[in-house]
Amino acid sequence: MIKKVLIANRGEIAVRIIRACREMGIETVAVYSEADKEALHTQLADEAYCIGGAPSADSYLNMEQIISATIVSGADAIHPGFGFLSENHKFAELCEKCNIIFIGPSAEVIRKLGDKSQARNTMIEAKVPVIPGSNEPIFEAEEALKAAEKIGYPVIVKAALGGGGKGMRVAATEDELENAFQTAQKEAKAAFGDGTMYMEHFIQHPKHIEFQILADKYGNVVHLGERDCSIQKNHQKLIEESPCVAISEELREKMGEAAVKAAKAAQYENAGTIEFLLEETGEFYFMEMNTRIQVEHPVTEWVTGIDLIKEQIRIASGNELAYKQEDIHLTGHSIECRINAKTPGTITDMYLPGGKGVRIDSAIYSGYTVTPYYDSMLAKLIVFAKNREEAIMKMRSTLGEVIIEGIETNVDYQYEILNDADYFAGNYNIEFIAEKEEELLRHEAI
Repeated sequence: MIKKVLIANRGEIAVRIIRACREMGIETVAVYSEADKEALHTQLADEAYCIGGAPSADSYLNMEQIISATIVSGADAIHPGFGFLSENHKFAELCEKCNIIFIGPSAEVIRKLGDKSQARNTMIEAKVPVIPGSNEPIFEAEEALKAAEKIGYPVIVKAALGGGGKGMRVAATEDELENAFQTAQKEAKAAFGDGTMYMEHFIQHPKHIEFQILADKYGNVVHLGERDCSIQKNHQKLIEESPCVAISEELREKMGEAAVKAAKAAQYENAGTIEFLLEETGEFYFMEMNTRIQVEHPVTEWVTGIDLIKEQIRIASGNELAYKQEDIHLTGHSIECRINAKTPGTITDMYLPGGKGVRIDSAIYSGYTVTPYYDSMLAKLIVFAKNREEAIMKMRSTLGEVIIEGIETNVDYQYEILNDADYFAGNYNIEFIAEKEEELLRHEAI
């Protein structure tokens, strides 16, 4: 078993990993930027090392400094969390070269699945349903125009090595495509340092469904059911839940089998997520695979009873999965709301609720300063109840108790979503926010 873990991350996910390690009797090492000297994760870990200045490029993306801290501390493993270096194959490769256990898949698997064109071709070979699209990388607008003729409009242009909604544009006609391609490529170069693009047919009115998988070193793969991540703003998820109200047991089995097939085709190991687009007809298509723990993993933990962080560590330690697919059952319903800061500033007072069926994953405290350098997420509110209706009511109650003063947050905005009749009825897709934005903002302001 791994003895000491360095967490190459910050915020609530670093705290989450530290707590899981502590429960397993594993020592922890935190790393922090100059801006995060007083951050909660630095206080909870057994050891903490400063790795650079406030900008991510100088600290949390500084591979050499993180590796140095690992060696100095004597940690035998690194958990990358999500974001930052979690899906960077070069960092995973560096860990391998330094004989440090990377708690995640191999560098080669990250590289293959991080390239969306290559990931897509892998899934086609494995007979996993994929959206009609380009099979080769696209570098020029002229190539995009030719590919669109075969794919059919509308199309969506995406950064091949991207994520998080950046480097994406939709074109409904040939006249729109050239500008959409150039804009998306420019954004991709700025965000990821790479202008390689690919293109797909744009599926209209779908749900964004992802399946959590676990895979060990011995070829055993299981899925832990689905999460509905359709409530998004500018491609950024706001609310996630499990299970999905639109998925029957039969469809869950079908999509779960496809997710397991996808993971096996990629020779995947550790925790990962297969993302699908689900049409109203029940047809579904592979979108991408995330080679890390997801922000929304707590909803899966609650409906399955499985601690995903602990499973990641056990798998990285060489343990075999302790259960088979027939042992996995979804019970009850769980919803997660991401609480984000709208502006930087210092939290002057706060109260985060608790009680039965309420979980808060956060690293904020009264007096904590939210800087402009990192992701705006302050906390994750997660609730659990015996069914979806009760889970929604519990989340409404929980949001109503949250107090975060000194900065602006999206708590009221989330509350309006939870009170929307269409959301309550499950009548929503990834266009929900775009269609209701004006109404939600008007209610939030009242």
